[in-house]
Amino acid sequence: MSYALLDAARVAKAAEVSLGVLKTTDETTEAHQRKVIMIERIEALAKAAAESKAGVTLTSEEFWLISRNW
Repeated sequence: MSYALLDAARVAKAAEVSLGVLKTTDETTEAHQRKVIMIERIEALAKAAAESKAGVTLTSEEFWLISRNW
């Protein structure tokens, strides 16, 4: 697996768009709810990384580890 750095702001924006789409559906399954929660977590982590003045970044491996349970 590669360790490329991801642009945290772009990950946060992508998660925000994904959440918008997921929340427009009427689906109420447990799997759908878990997916929404996971993407909310990804968005929160990416936003925190993007807003950090310490230059925190997400690696592709960290993103994969966060998102592998979708």
